Amino acid sequence: MALDPDLKDLAQAKNFAALTTLMPDGHPQTQIMWVGADDEHVIINTQLDRQKYRNVLADPRVTVTVFDADNPYRYVEARGRVARTQDGAAAAASIDELSRKYTGGDYGMGPTDSRVILFIDVERVHKNGY
Repeated sequence: MALDPDLKDLAQAKNFAALTTLMPDGHPQTQIMWVGADDEHVIINTQLDRQKYRNVLADPRVTVTVFDADNPYRYVEARGRVARTQDGAAAAASIDELSRKYTGGDYGMGPTDSRVILFIDVERVHKNGY
């Protein structure tokens, strides 16, 4: 299914997102993240050893709220599920692409960094400021 165009526009621009996952005890955990999008998914890149990754392996339900950097009262909240993940060279290339968007340069992964891309299928969208 095609991604909501407002969500896609916000996620492809230099805007930050709040990613919420569910901890093993059911409590939510939220982090501010770099975000991207393709035509069908919201895309988050993280490390394989992070709690957020362990959380989505156990329960793929997530919420991603992408805020307009110029007007944080304008945002899109997307509720959905991590449909698939991808690690390896593709994930390393993805973090460099995100880093260039946000910082202007490559990420500079260390020798022990292992990245993974989370491809999120969006099931519900809530917009504010549109």
